[in-house]
Amino acid sequence: MKRKLLRVPLFALHTLLIGIGIIWIYPFIWMIAASFKTNNEYITSGITLLPHKFQFANYKRAWETAHFSVYFWNTLIVTVSVVLIVLAVCALTGYAIGRYRFRGRLLFITAVTATMFMPKGYTIIPVYSLVNSLGLNNSLWGVILAEAGSGHILFVLLFVAYFRGLPKELEESAEIDGSGFIRTFASIMLPMAKPIIATTAIMQFMWTWNAFLMPLIFTLSKPGLRTLGVGMFQFVGENTMDWTGMAAAASISLLPILAVFILLQRYFIEGVSGAIKG
Repeated sequence: MKRKLLRVPLFALHTLLIGIGIIWIYPFIWMIAASFKTNNEYITSGITLLPHKFQFANYKRAWETAHFSVYFWNTLIVTVSVVLIVLAVCALTGYAIGRYRFRGRLLFITAVTATMFMPKGYTIIPVYSLVNSLGLNNSLWGVILAEAGSGHILFVLLFVAYFRGLPKELEESAEIDGSGFIRTFASIMLPMAKPIIATTAIMQFMWTWNAFLMPLIFTLSKPGLRTLGVGMFQFVGENTMDWTGMAAAASISLLPILAVFILLQRYFIEGVSGAIKG
C-alpha cells in the first residue's frame, strides 16, 4: 500500500519533467524540421513540424552555395586549437594554485576572479591591438589567440578545486622517484583530472564553436576565413532572407556540439558533481 502511495507523486513528477523537457527541446526540433521546408512553407506553417515535402536542397545550398563547407573546417581548426590551449593553460594554472603555496597567491586569485565581471566587449580594443601588432590579423591564428587569450577563470577554479582534493602522497611518491614539477603534473596528476578536462573541453568547445564577435573582427577583410557563426550572414540579403537555408546551416553547425557532448557526457557529469562537492 505504501509503495502505491509513493509511486503516484513519482509518476506525476516524471510526467511534469517530461512535459518540461518537450517544451524545452521543441524549438530545436522545430528548427530541424524547418530546415526541410520551403521558405513559403516556413512562414505559413506556424508551429507545424512535418513539411509537405522534404527539401534536402536546403542542406546542399548551405554547404556549397553559402560556403559552409569552408566555414566548417575553419571553425573546426579554431575550436580544436583553442580547446587545447585553454586546457593546457588552465590545468597548469589550477595545479600551481591548488597544490602550492606562494606569496601573493590570494591576491592573484582575487585579481583573476575579478576578470569574470568584465564584459568581453571592453577588452576587444587591446586584444585587437595585440593581435594586430603580432601580424596575425585576418588569419585563423589571430582568431585562435583572441579566443584562447582570456582568463578562463571558471575552468581554472575547477582545476584548483579538483587538484586541491587529491592526496599529498601522490606528489611525495613522485618526488621519491625523481619526478619534477612538469613530469609529476603530466604523468600523475593530469590523468586523474579526466572529469574536469572533459567539462572544460565541452564548455569551451561550445563557446568557441558558436563564437561570433572575435571571428567577425579578425576576418573582416577575408571572408574565406569566416567561421560558422559569422557565416550565417550569407543568408541575409538586402531585401530578403533565406530562412530555410539558415535553419539547415544552424542544424549542420549543431551536430559537432551534440557529438562531443554525447561522447564526453559521463565525464562532464562527474566533473560538475565533483566541483560542487569540492
